[in-house]
Amino acid sequence: MNIDIITNSEVEALEGVPGNFSVKLKNYPRAIDPDKCTGCGQCSQACPVTAINEFNCGLDLRAATYIQYAQAVPLAYAIDREVCIGCGLCQKICLAGAVRYDEQPRKTQLAVGALVLAAGMEVFDAATLEAYSYSKSPNIVTSIEFERILSASGPYAGHLTRPYDREEPQKIAWLQCVGSRSQNGGHPYCSSVCCMYAIKEAVIAKEHARGDLDAAIFFMDMRTCGKDFEEYYHRAEHEHAVRFIRSRIHSVNPLGEGDLEINYVDEKGRCRTENFNLVVLSVGFQVGMETIRLAHRLGVELDQYNFVRTDSFQPVSTNRPGVYVCGTLQSPKDIPQSVMEASAAAAAASTLLSDKRWSQTRTQTMPPETNVFGEPPRIGVFVCQCGINIGGIVNIPEVVAYARSLPHVVYTEDNLYTCSQDTQVKMSQVIREQGINRVVVAACTPKTHEPLFQETLQNAGLNKYLFEMANIRNQDSWVHSRHPDLATEKAKDLIRMAVAKAALLEALPEIELDLNPVSLVVGGGVAGMTAAKNLAEQGYVVHLVERSHILGGQANGLFKTWQGEDIQGFLRTLIQSVENNPLIHLHRSTELTRVEGFVGNFQSVLTPSHGEAIHLDHGIAIVATGGKEFKPSSYLYGQDPRVLTQLELDRKFIEKDLDPAKIATAVFVQCVGSREPERPYCSRVCCTHTLENALELKQRNPQMSIFVLYRDLRTYGKREDLYLRARKAGIVFIRYDLEHKPTVVPGEKGLEIIAPDPILEKPIRIETDLLILATAIVPEPEGALANFFKIPVNDQGFFIEAHAKLRPVDFATEGVFLCGLAHYPKSLDESIAQALAAASRASGLLASGKVAISGTVAQVNPRWCSRCGVCETICPFNAPSLAEDGPAEINAVLCKGCGLCIASCRSGAIHLKGFDESQIMAMIGQV
Repeated sequence: MNIDIITNSEVEALEGVPGNFSVKLKNYPRAIDPDKCTGCGQCSQACPVTAINEFNCGLDLRAATYIQYAQAVPLAYAIDREVCIGCGLCQKICLAGAVRYDEQPRKTQLAVGALVLAAGMEVFDAATLEAYSYSKSPNIVTSIEFERILSASGPYAGHLTRPYDREEPQKIAWLQCVGSRSQNGGHPYCSSVCCMYAIKEAVIAKEHARGDLDAAIFFMDMRTCGKDFEEYYHRAEHEHAVRFIRSRIHSVNPLGEGDLEINYVDEKGRCRTENFNLVVLSVGFQVGMETIRLAHRLGVELDQYNFVRTDSFQPVSTNRPGVYVCGTLQSPKDIPQSVMEASAAAAAASTLLSDKRWSQTRTQTMPPETNVFGEPPRIGVFVCQCGINIGGIVNIPEVVAYARSLPHVVYTEDNLYTCSQDTQVKMSQVIREQGINRVVVAACTPKTHEPLFQETLQNAGLNKYLFEMANIRNQDSWVHSRHPDLATEKAKDLIRMAVAKAALLEALPEIELDLNPVSLVVGGGVAGMTAAKNLAEQGYVVHLVERSHILGGQANGLFKTWQGEDIQGFLRTLIQSVENNPLIHLHRSTELTRVEGFVGNFQSVLTPSHGEAIHLDHGIAIVATGGKEFKPSSYLYGQDPRVLTQLELDRKFIEKDLDPAKIATAVFVQCVGSREPERPYCSRVCCTHTLENALELKQRNPQMSIFVLYRDLRTYGKREDLYLRARKAGIVFIRYDLEHKPTVVPGEKGLEIIAPDPILEKPIRIETDLLILATAIVPEPEGALANFFKIPVNDQGFFIEAHAKLRPVDFATEGVFLCGLAHYPKSLDESIAQALAAASRASGLLASGKVAISGTVAQVNPRWCSRCGVCETICPFNAPSLAEDGPAEINAVLCKGCGLCIASCRSGAIHLKGFDESQIMAMIGQV
């Protein structure tokens, strides 16, 4: 409602000052009016002209009158005037009168206060590297083309076939770093995402294959340094039998019959030859020329690789005030980091525009809700094909015909994508026209799509809780892909159960409460201070709690950023701005000792080390409790003063407590405490930190010999520059594996490091004056805090976000947000971006001033309650309570609908609205 989508347009100029910009747009003609187009597709079917389908990477064709994909927004067709022959068929056949051949480019102007650049990137052109023979064989595809091959809406409808002969490949090779980490014909930087998407593609390909697919990934360093990425890497290797071969491929040779020959040198130095049916080139990112020209028009500065230049302390701010950046245009990154930065850019813009909040807001008006109480059930069943995700396994027409025969079902239909915009509009119309008062959607997971369909019901005038979803994708077609007949029968069972429950559904009310516009931030490190500062700059009162007597957290021990910026100077400025902000109330040497309440109305107790406890009412909370450096017991740490951790070396740099002239040799050991069975995750920052400090030592003493013992060098993104500089500076890199870790013994002249050399296949000895351990980052133990806010932690103690990609700073507990090292190890600039993102998400609640409470809550029948108190004891959210002389009562605001109290109630006095016993038993009775 408050987002205007202007497609097929570009920004020509930006004039004015922050808070009062004028944006000049050029709107290109679509030749079809999107307001009139109904998306019926008749024009495309009649069009006699074909063109290369860019969306499917040229693997198939499209008409000149086309829509890019079935879920496009807006869902309206366009005419490609470059290939259109002007025959007029589309205009004649269009009953909506949407075709406009005479439409010309036009210019428009917008008045805005801030601008966010999220123009993204394009992939590297693999055809420029002749050695890979990309343009010589159709069976050499890029990773993006392979994504389209695997996609249900792709050129082969999701069937794993190779382009040459449409045969299913038996052996597929992925070649990493195509166009990335290259000095010859590519880009020096790492594109950050290629390792993970190659692993994902290999796993999905093996799942799609009808037989045993041999999947091999050729790589230099496996850079799986995101949250849960390392674990996914190991699952791919051990559970899915994906082969990982450490070798950079020089060339690919096409053979007869479409096969491809790869010659490579393995880790032992032996020459190998393998033939594959398909080769996937894992292409990296690059900034497109159109985006470069856009940046120049806007006066935004770019770096040497044409990414928008930002600094570590303002990661989403460009050189032009009021213009912000997020996503891969700032640097190569994956989806979670892009989503975080998008919210961070919104937070940065919000401080600029906070005094104008709500001045131009439009309110969506829902139609009056139809009262269906007492009406006989009239159920509509909508079955989704989901491309071939469901339709390729389940016999959809048979399922739809079966659903039509079920009691109370008055309407059934199947859709290619039930979640698409046109289907949502159609569903609303059908509900009204057919008098439907209950809706069942058989599709994918309700975790991601239930809110969308509930909104569709509201648009049709139905209560959102008169909806039931049958998961025939995750629970059926995906898990029974090799048994389509049985999958079809199971889909019928799931829909029959959903219909039985839907017939008993009732309209449920939602409670709307006022929200206390006060924020609590737990943790006074850089992330916590950044979040507090941003909220205060937006005009909100913030209470910042830090358990120690000083602010800054781990940043107090950091010397420089990976870009060479002074962290201590930045930290002093940040602390001063927080201390001087009248809206920020600092609570040093204070701990959070109790939390009660719910989103919008939390009541917390802050207990200082000296003084009386403080009772605080607040609406939201941000958890930024940080992490710390792991202290190992190996490598003589704690026994020899010449063995230091990275932060201890940083402290020596800060305090000028190091004489580089006295150090002839220094050795760095990576992955100390990380990527091991007890801590399987990668700590993300260690490789970059090592190279920062190694280069600092080398700069202070160019004659120093420096060795880095590593498992994989993970200098992702533009941090690859440090790796290049280190090698040019003469720093020696020696790889080891988990089974053959280096050992350290005291020597006559210094420490003696014994490390295996993978090339020589013999141990080497290094005498060193200084040994620096790149140790793991571990979270602060926050068991009490997790219990206070009912927020989960993973096996390693890091907090678990609501959704890794879509909600990376939210918790499942409403009104509580997350940022910094408490979420996962990350660099300072990433922590700052995530802190801004958390502030942005929190301010969205604070600005609304209201919070809606779900209707799916537990309720007590007072006549049956025996006052046993089990519900009060077992509820993790403290929702039930025993009245002095009466039955148990449940606070609907605190209740999360988990059902624990219902399952434990001895007298059966409690029921869960929307999941009543009669509804559950009706489903069970259908089995």
